[in-house]
Amino acid sequence: MLTDPVADMLARIRNANKALHETAEMPTSRLKEGIARILKEEGYISDFHVKKGESFDTLVRIITDRKRVSKPGRRVYAGKDRLPRVRGGMGVAILSTSTGLITSRTAEEKGIGGEVVCFVW
Repeated sequence: MLTDPVADMLARIRNANKALHETAEMPTSRLKEGIARILKEEGYISDFHVKKGESFDTLVRIITDRKRVSKPGRRVYAGKDRLPRVRGGMGVAILSTSTGLITSRTAEEKGIGGEVVCFVW
């Protein structure tokens, strides 16, 4: 059993990227699918496919690095006035809000805050 499935997902993507693999397979969840959707929209991964049987493939190439911010033992929240900027706007912060998973840019436009899940650059 994994303690932090999001950190596991980010580590698998990083490891596949560094090993020059085309795909990374991992167990799926709605949270991970939401993160993968945002990474695809932002251009950090080329595509992802959910397979039956509790796993999905993620095609990787663009991610330079990532950082898990809010962890199971220490949750990190950001209000609408204190949304994080990643690498001076060159990266993206993924937030879990009452409206679902969104980037910090989208949260700024909507004027909402939430739990800071991770940074990707």
